Formats: sequence, structure tokens, C-alpha cells
Amino acid sequence: MIRAALACLAVVAATTVAAATPGVPAWALLPKPVVARQASTGAVDVDNGATLTVRGTASPAVRAVAEQLLQRIAERRGLTLRMGTAADARSAITFDVRADAAVEGDAGYRITVDGQGIVVTARSAQGAFYGGVTVWQLLTPAGWARGSAAHVPYGTIEDHPRFAWRALLLDSSRHVQTAAEIRQLIDAMSLDKLNVLVWHLTDDQGWRLPIPGYPELTTLGACRRAVGVDVERTGSPDAPYCGSYTADEVRDIVRYAAERYVTVVPEIDLPGHSQAAIAAYPWLGVTGKRPEVWTDWGVSPWLLNPNARTLRFVDAVMDEVMRLFPSRYVSIGGDEADKQQWNASAVVQAQKASLKLATMDELQGWFMQRVATYLTEHGRTPVGWDDQIAAGATLPRNQVVMSWHGDHDERVALAALKQGHDVVMTPQESLYFDHVPSSLPDEWPGPPPEVTLEQAYATQVIPPGADAAQAHHVIGVQAGLWTEQMATFAHDQHAVFPRIAALAELGWSPSDTHDWADFLRRLPAEVARYRALALDGADTAFAPVFDVTPIGDGGFRVRLANQVRAFAIRYTLDGSTPGEASPRYDQPLSLPDGTTLRAATFSPEGVTLSAARTQVLDATTTLSRDGAALSTCSGQPPSRLQGRRSGTGDSPVYAVDIGNACWRWNDAALQGATHVTITAERLAWRFGDEARGAVVRPDQGRVDAIEIHANACDGPRLATVALADAPAAGGAIRRDAAFAPLGADVHALCVFATGDPRQGQWALGRIAFSK
Repeated sequence: MIRAALACLAVVAATTVAAATPGVPAWALLPKPVVARQASTGAVDVDNGATLTVRGTASPAVRAVAEQLLQRIAERRGLTLRMGTAADARSAITFDVRADAAVEGDAGYRITVDGQGIVVTARSAQGAFYGGVTVWQLLTPAGWARGSAAHVPYGTIEDHPRFAWRALLLDSSRHVQTAAEIRQLIDAMSLDKLNVLVWHLTDDQGWRLPIPGYPELTTLGACRRAVGVDVERTGSPDAPYCGSYTADEVRDIVRYAAERYVTVVPEIDLPGHSQAAIAAYPWLGVTGKRPEVWTDWGVSPWLLNPNARTLRFVDAVMDEVMRLFPSRYVSIGGDEADKQQWNASAVVQAQKASLKLATMDELQGWFMQRVATYLTEHGRTPVGWDDQIAAGATLPRNQVVMSWHGDHDERVALAALKQGHDVVMTPQESLYFDHVPSSLPDEWPGPPPEVTLEQAYATQVIPPGADAAQAHHVIGVQAGLWTEQMATFAHDQHAVFPRIAALAELGWSPSDTHDWADFLRRLPAEVARYRALALDGADTAFAPVFDVTPIGDGGFRVRLANQVRAFAIRYTLDGSTPGEASPRYDQPLSLPDGTTLRAATFSPEGVTLSAARTQVLDATTTLSRDGAALSTCSGQPPSRLQGRRSGTGDSPVYAVDIGNACWRWNDAALQGATHVTITAERLAWRFGDEARGAVVRPDQGRVDAIEIHANACDGPRLATVALADAPAAGGAIRRDAAFAPLGADVHALCVFATGDPRQGQWALGRIAFSK
């Protein structure tokens, strides 16, 4: 019957873009289905009053899937459909769910679009849900308009996921999201066919989960002093940054996720990343002292004491975790365990000797094996990080390994596979979404290096050298959303979208269908869907970048490009906002002094992919630079750090090599300049183990200063700009100084701050010269 139905359609190959009925756009499905054949003629119209029918099963779960789809179409697409009955002769959309359906697995589905309407065939409610997601995408092609009828081209889709684990990790310890925000994120995940939310609930900076019998975990352990960006959340450095979830909130989030076929996997990090727990109960540590809940980022030395009393505490935590989370999997961390306190403790050394263990890594392995065994005895599967494998040690045999060390061709993941572990690929180099997505001057805060949209899409999922049996144990992919520098849900959205679309395709689509150019063709429709769901992602992959070169007679040559090297960049020269009718950039522009150039990026279907960026071309263009436009002296990519908001404006963001306040301006054309103006801010130091590599430059006076040197940092000093005693987190300051005229042999500048960055990290906002 399937072959007969296909024979009735004029179809094209699954990997080609067919010309559909005039005025009906090509399918823009993401993640890409296993097979998607769009016909060259024919379309189903879906308008207000159309019918959706469930057939083949009376399952409440399938009906719930259908009702979710109806609600989404009404709220976001602006079309009101009605639930039909089996007696309806023909429906615009039909879910046909039968246990013997000829589809691949419980998550698989088939869609046929023809004269009988849109028919989703599945064998379970889960498959129906994923088929419904694809129907939602068929109803929202690029350029769709809310409230207008949908025209869905005829064709067939056969689909199922590549991996069973398609995950996003959400860090709620460093910064807390509300329950409503987490539900919104789960919604978005499910509509990209992701099915696992790893929920990071405990760390050095805060314990967020209530545990019966240990109330101080969420009274003391959930609050820290407000430092840096936390002050904007609390309103005052004297008001602590606090937050935790109630058991009822957790249950509601778990239920909400399950309705969208997302499993919430809790993460309780052990034995490291435990300073907040030890701050609540000092006996959990080895020193007997009570630390504060950490206000720094990085790796804390406060580890749990690996003794019997601590293990009884961990058992109690796991008991509550298992009560709240029905997930088969529970993550117990195991990463970044700095053992300096263990090494300094005679009691821990004696315990290691009594267990006949050679190293502290082996003692950590013993401790983690005890926790893993407790979970296994209760029918759960432990999950943890790959750090011990990276260190040459072993993990509990049945533990699922989340491999984040992606360097050296995924050598650590390969080692885990060779030990027989199931492995989830989550390389920080391409799937840590807290890393900045671009180096644009207006990029949001985040750590380096860049993780671009293209890098995320190109993630190596199967480690080189893995044989077929080992590759079978790669069970999925996962992105990490670590929130040290993400204090708001708006920032979370900026970090996740649209890179989550690349993650979705890695996890769902067959590897031989991956095609960057085709992914970009389908992406504008997905960007529009995110916006329809009130999700405001980053536009920096599409944003125009200006490359400005002075030319004769005071004019400028400007080249425009964007990160993805695609789509139409349109511009204006009068300061107005570009639109679809504005000139398209096709070749370098030669523009006169005094021009205000604005540019934005558009898809072929008219989706605005980036907000307009502005470049003013005048006498100051070549005489000033934002700090983000300068190179670091070390050659390392900078972190982007948030400064203090002044007034009602946005908070400034600075490009800083943490611990080394030094910048280079290469190819500086500043002959004739006699004066310099610096904008800078002294940021609170909160960078933990980065302190070991801090570069301290002697003060020439009694206060910190910015020094400017010719060509190299030890070259002739051209200016000293005293910064006075600006307090850390006191906001941006502006300072002026005389500047020694440049000689003809000066082709670059070294700009650095004196003083000890650990007493306050200087960040350079802007440097401007004048004649």
C-alpha cells in the first residue's frame, strides 16, 4: 500500500529541494527526517475550522498529543482547528496510531500528505508526538503569516531518531531559572525533538534541591554573597543571591517534561563541586571549617569527605532524588575534583592506605563506586563525567559517561568506549553553549573560545578509531548550558538558540544526510518558529561584520560579511533601518566621509535574520577602537565579561584575557595623534583557579594606570593614563592623557593595565585618539 501511494505522486529524491505548487514553499524540516520526498504538485490547505482526528487507538496519551498540537497551532499559528471523531470522512490532519504500524521503533513515524489530508502514522504516543512536531513545521514554512491558511505540499516523510539520548544540560546552580522558564525551555527542546534535560542542581555556588533531614542545604547552601552580575539580580551587594526549588516545583517540571517526551535527568555533583553543601554542613568536608558558598567561578578545592558519614548523607540525597525523578538515569558528576585538601588530610591519607589504594584518584573511584552501586541496587543507572578516564583511572562499569574532553580527536571518549561504557558526546569545543557564539563587538558575555553555529553542526559524534561495536555504544549527544555568566533567562536563550538546531540535527538525523548548506536553507523557518514561541535567540551568526579600510580623499572602502557566509545582506547609507527593498551588498563599497552605513541580513523568504548593525564613517573611524576589536597580548581568545549597568542603559560587555589585562592594536594608523581617551572598568575578581596565572605589572605611581607602548609591551612608553582608585564593580570610568606623537616606525600599540588583576580585573571599553 505504501509503494502504491508513492507511485501516485510525482516525487523527487529525498535530498533534493523540489519545486512545489506555485506559491507553496519547499518543506523546511529540522531536524532533517530520514526520508522526505516532496511532490512537485498538489497541496493540502489547512485553515480555520479544519478537523484533526485520532484513529486506531483510544489511548489518552495519543489524544493528549493531538490536543497539544491543536493548542500550539491556535496560540502560535493563529488557526483554530477542531478535534474530529472517527466518523469524520476526511480530516485535514489525522493521527493513525496502531501497535503494528510499519514504522521504525516507538519513536518513529510516517507522514503522508495527499488527497486524504496529512496522515501521521505511528505505533505509540511518542512516535505520534514527533510526527506532530513535524506537522507543526509543515504548517510553519519560512515566510508564514499568523492567521493565514497553511498550504502543505503533497509528499511523504519516514522518520526515526539516530540516537536515544538527545540532550541539553541546564545549570541551575550558578544562576537559577524560574520553573516557568524551565518549562518554556522544555517546550522548545521538544519541538526540536530533543528528549533529555540534564538538570544540574548542585555546585559550589549553590544547592538548589530540598533534601528531607538536611534543611540547611537550601537555607544556607542556596545563598551566596552577591558579587558582579549577581548584584543586578539582588539590587544590592548586601542582599544575597539565593534560590532553590520546592519538591512540588520539581514534580511539576518532571511531569510537564514527560508530557513532551523529555526525560529530566538530575545531576548531583560529587565529590567535587560541593562547596555549597559543605558550607551548609561543615562535617561534609575534611577541614572541619565552614567555607562560604562560593562566589567565584572555576574549580574549588572543597571536596566531600569520603567517609561513612558522608556516604550516609549521599544515600539520603539519592533517596530523595529517586523519589522526585522517575528517570532511569541519575548523574553523580565526578568531574574537576581538586584533591589538595584530601592530600593535606592525615585522616584521608589513612583511609586511602587502609583501602590499599595507591592514589587519590583511586580513592575517588572507590567513593563513586559506592554511590553508583547504591543507585544500581535501586534500579537506576549512574551517569557521570569523563574526568577519571582522562586521568587514566576507571569508572563504575555500568556508568554512562558524558565525555566533555573533545580535544585530541575525542581520545577520552574512545577510551571510555574501549572500557565498555555507553557514552554521550558533549565536547566543550563545539557543544558547550555557554561559550560565546561570535566575536562581534556586541556579543553577550561568555567564556572563550567561540562555539559558532557551524562548529556545533560539525561536531564529531563518533570518535575516530572506534570500531562498529564501540560506535554502537555512543548513545547520544548533549549540549552544555553552564550559567556562570548567564544571570538571566534572556541570556540563556541567546546562548541556546539557534545553536540548538544544530544539536537537534546531530542527535536525530542520519549522518549521511548532514549538509551545512542544506541546513542553512532550512534554518530561517526554524528561527521564525523560535520567535513565534517567544524565544529570543542570538542573531550573531547572521549579523553583518564591517571591514573598513581608509582610501584616498578621506573616503573608506567597506566589505561586509557574516559568520555563516550566506543570505542577503542589505544596507542603507542614510542611517535608516535596512529592509527587504534596500540595496543588496554584492561587492565592496567605496563611501565618503560622513556616511552612516547600516546593514542587516535577510533570508530569501523575507525572514529578518539579524538586527541592523551600524558603522559610522568619519575622521574618528580609524582613530578609535572598542576593546573587543583589539587582540590579547597572549594571543588567547578573550572572555567577554559583563560590567556594571549605569542608569537605564544596557550593561557594558568587555573582552578580557582574565588575569592578563593587556591588549594589542595591530596596524595602528595614528600618526599625528596627540591625545588619548580611555574608557575602562575595574571588575570584581571571581575567577578561582585562574589566579595562579595572573600577570602583575608594577605600578609607576600609587594607583593603577593604563600604559600605552610603541610596537611591543617593552617598547617606548607613549602615554600613561592614571585610573585613580576606582573600586571594583564601581562602573565604567573615562580618563584622558597626552600622547607622544608616533614615529614612522610605529606600526602597533601595546596597551596594558598596571597592578594586580586579582585585586580587581581592569577591562578596556574603548580607546580613542585625537589630533
